Amino acid sequence: MTGISFWLNGLETHIPEAESPTRTLLDWLRDTGGLKGTKEGCNEGDCGACTVILRDETGARAVNACILFLPQLKGKAIRTVEGITGPKGEMHPVQAAMITHHGSQCGFCTPGFIASMAAAHLNGDRSHDDSLAGNLCRCTGYAPILRAARAAETAPIPDWLEKDAGFICPEISSGGEAKGRGGQTAPLTPTTTDALAALYAATPEATLIAGATDIGLWVTKQLRSLSPVIFLNQIKDLQSITDTSEGLRIGAMVTIARLRAAVKTSHPGLAELLRRFASAQIRNAATIGGNIANGSPIGDGPPALIAAGARLHLRQGDTRRSLALEDFFLDYRKQDRLPGEFVEAITLPAAPDLSCYKVSKRFDQDISALCGCFNITHSEGRITSARIAFGGMAAIPKRARGAEAALIGQDWSETTIRHAMRAMAEDYQPLSDMRASAGYRLAVAQNLLLRYFLERSGVETSVLKVAP
Repeated sequence: MTGISFWLNGLETHIPEAESPTRTLLDWLRDTGGLKGTKEGCNEGDCGACTVILRDETGARAVNACILFLPQLKGKAIRTVEGITGPKGEMHPVQAAMITHHGSQCGFCTPGFIASMAAAHLNGDRSHDDSLAGNLCRCTGYAPILRAARAAETAPIPDWLEKDAGFICPEISSGGEAKGRGGQTAPLTPTTTDALAALYAATPEATLIAGATDIGLWVTKQLRSLSPVIFLNQIKDLQSITDTSEGLRIGAMVTIARLRAAVKTSHPGLAELLRRFASAQIRNAATIGGNIANGSPIGDGPPALIAAGARLHLRQGDTRRSLALEDFFLDYRKQDRLPGEFVEAITLPAAPDLSCYKVSKRFDQDISALCGCFNITHSEGRITSARIAFGGMAAIPKRARGAEAALIGQDWSETTIRHAMRAMAEDYQPLSDMRASAGYRLAVAQNLLLRYFLERSGVETSVLKVAP
């Protein structure tokens, strides 16, 4: 038997190979699975109405069903709002708390909130402002929802949710060239990096799908037909984080959520930036390799990694090569990547002086107008090295080499910093768009360098703290 097997609300479920590989879980749940509780709002991973709980050997997490393709479910367990309720209709503690604290009015967004809250409850996560930042409510207001989340914190985890931890799905064929629905080829799901290298070298025209947090929108918004597609979610050796003599070697399939947890102590500036990377649902699915390979000039990962001095590891067939991450980006959406070549890993060196600042119209769940990352070291009052990188200031993530040159060898002083701020005008000629004007971007970029200096000099600069 071929196809996709997974657990759905405690029951083994099988989807035949004939199903389209780019059909989303949300569409399948509502149209085929008979589960209407999970809602479609934005259909792009922003509003959270489609949130479900996904569980595998790495744990449980909230994800957006609207941009999760069916082959990504293989061997995993899914809980929708119907399965968060017990088999005899017992309410989950967060559901009971939502009723008690009047956390729902129209109710359209409520299933998504329940899924996010139940996932956080399952993990003992009490950072409710973060875990619910990816769920939009237009009528109730967040205060009663947050009160409900806090009220359920100490309630025991329902036993029907605990059972998902022991699920076992049968091994299934990785797919081949059989035709899927709509004439698409069946999904290709290699399980090792070697298998991926051979497969991608043979089919370089294929679309690689990691977390699908961006590619999902190609399907739901642009209505593109993607074929052939290669899913990377079964490749365990792309999901490792290893401490080496050169730094952390991070597999391309490491999610943003896992990366954030891994660097919380070693790279706190990067970890804080990743806290503002989209929402919990997106961070739980999006991968650092995908964020880099996507090549967006406003992606938040590359500026931080470039400022830290990260190196990128690429593979094409049996050939591997490494390069400085900043050299990977050539022009708008153009990278130094050959046909059939893919991102295998990133090496992140120690960077104790790294700080990152994201500037956007909303603090949570927003795209950057610009993102500035600074890694400046000084000894005995003299600046010994400087790496500054920005996203949103050019067609690619780009270093501020003029500003860096104005800093190195100079006094660690406000005078030096202000001189480098002026030099930054030669490094960037940003564009004006709906997020910010060119003048605003340049002024903010310059001021972020001053903010870095003040912060490193002991001055409180956090926008989240209000001083009298």
